[in-house]
Amino acid sequence: MSKKSVITVQGASISILKQDASDYISLTDIARYRNTQEPSSIINNWMRSRSTIEFLGLWEKLSNANFKPLEFDRFRNEAGSNYFVLSPQRWIEATQAAGITSKSGRYGGTYAHRDIAFEFASWISSEFKLYLIKEFDRLKNDENHRLSLAWNLNRTLSKLNYRIHTDAIKEHLIPAAITPEQARITYASEADVLNVAMFGQTAKAWRDTHPTAAGNMRDDASIEQLLVLANLESLNAEFIHMGLAQGERLQKLNDVAIRQLRSLTSHIALQALGAAENEVKK
Repeated sequence: MSKKSVITVQGASISILKQDASDYISLTDIARYRNTQEPSSIINNWMRSRSTIEFLGLWEKLSNANFKPLEFDRFRNEAGSNYFVLSPQRWIEATQAAGITSKSGRYGGTYAHRDIAFEFASWISSEFKLYLIKEFDRLKNDENHRLSLAWNLNRTLSKLNYRIHTDAIKEHLIPAAITPEQARITYASEADVLNVAMFGQTAKAWRDTHPTAAGNMRDDASIEQLLVLANLESLNAEFIHMGLAQGERLQKLNDVAIRQLRSLTSHIALQALGAAENEVKK
């Protein structure tokens, strides 16, 4: 699902969509800076230029494996002639372009990847382009700051819940007369119950595949994973109090992890959980 943001550039409202982890900026909104009545005509005139076609073609070759170079060559050869007309829709349909999208409905209009949108803004006005980049960077900095705060909060919750988890282990799983080393083995084993349920691998397996990483697998986790992990720690503590065997707890925790991440994330996260599910079923 697309996520929409709006920035204001020299009095103009510019929409930005987040699609597949990339930012697409509204060319329609940028064009309105020059012509509020017919912004599509501004975009079409920009796309008639040979230099524009060459720029768009190069971007697609670098970024889009499905791009059709033969159709691109035809457009490039025709560009600049009096009869040549090119709309975003025609460009997309003929070349399977990914850098520009054109849609109707809730987020209707013509959008382009940030690289292309900045190029279009430069054609509109160098001054407008600079202000657009400045406001876009401000938006990204604000988003990154909010994500950082959320990640730190969930990491803290995970650490606090882990105290509940270790107390349950100490009370029910560790006999009174053992060495500190034996206790550490039990704690590590139960920590890996959570790791396998959430990430599909033990802490050691993660370290072996990330030898240069500065932190551990939880430091590398997403915000959604940390939130679910905090929930799993509390659940596992309760399961331990209930006397459930480790294998049974692992299966239940993995089921919860899948269900909760399905609610928090898109299908991409579920693919990442596939390894965890397969590991649990071994």
